[in-house]
Amino acid sequence: MQATECEAVVLAAMDYGESDRIVTLFTHEHGKIRAIARHGKKSVKRFSGALEVFARLHLQLVLKEGLSSLRTTEIVTVFPHIRDDLLKIGYAGYACEVVDRLLPEAMGNQRLFRLLVSYLEQLDAFPAGADDRRFFEVNLLKILGYRLSFETCSRCGTSVRSSSGTIYCTSAGETFCSDCGTSGYPLGQEARTLLQKAMATGRFGAIRFSENSLREAGAVLDAVVASHLTRPLHSLQFLQQVLGVH
Repeated sequence: MQATECEAVVLAAMDYGESDRIVTLFTHEHGKIRAIARHGKKSVKRFSGALEVFARLHLQLVLKEGLSSLRTTEIVTVFPHIRDDLLKIGYAGYACEVVDRLLPEAMGNQRLFRLLVSYLEQLDAFPAGADDRRFFEVNLLKILGYRLSFETCSRCGTSVRSSSGTIYCTSAGETFCSDCGTSGYPLGQEARTLLQKAMATGRFGAIRFSENSLREAGAVLDAVVASHLTRPLHSLQFLQQVLGVH
C-alpha cells in the first residue's frame, strides 16, 4: 500500500507490547485515525520521540481500515510552553480528549482541526484561563452540529435574543424563557451575549467573561458536553485537581 503524508495532532497515545506505540491522530486531511507505530517507543530516527499527546506533527502513514500504519514523523511543534506548565497541560489534555471522544473516526473536519490547533497555540503563547476553554467548547459544539441557540425560546417561540432577563438551558442544549420553566441552568443576558460573540469570532483572546457570566456559561457548557459522552473524561478529572475544583 502507498504511504500518504499529512499533518496531525496527537490526541492519545499508549504503549503496545514491548516496543510499539498506538496513537490516535487528528489529521487535517483524513480526520481522526488510529495508527500503530512499530518500534515507536524506541525509534528516535523514525518518530523523533514525538508520539505524545497534543504534539503537532507532519507524518507519513499507510491508511488502513481499523488501524493504520505510521511510517515516520517530523515535529511541527510539541508546544514546549504548554509542557512546562501543569495548568496548560491540563487544558491541552482536556481539549484533545474531548475531541477524541466526540469526533467519529475517519470523518474529516478541517474547521475543528483549525480550532484545536488555534487553542493549543493560544495556550502555548499566553497564560491559561477558563475564558479560552469556554471559547473552545462553545465553538467545538457548534462545529460538531450541537450549536447552542439563544435566539428564541424552544418551547413557546418567543424571541429572547435581546431580552434582559434570565433564560434557562438544559444539558441537551434546549433553551427556554422563564415563563416556560426554571428547571435548567440559568443564563443571564451578559453570558448569552458573550457566548454568541464567541461563536461569531474565530479569534482566541477576543472574549473575556466576568466572574458571574463565566460561572453561568461554564455550568451550561459542562452539562452539554457531558451529555454527549458515555463516560467521564480522565483529563477533566486531572484539570479539576490542578484547579482545586472538587
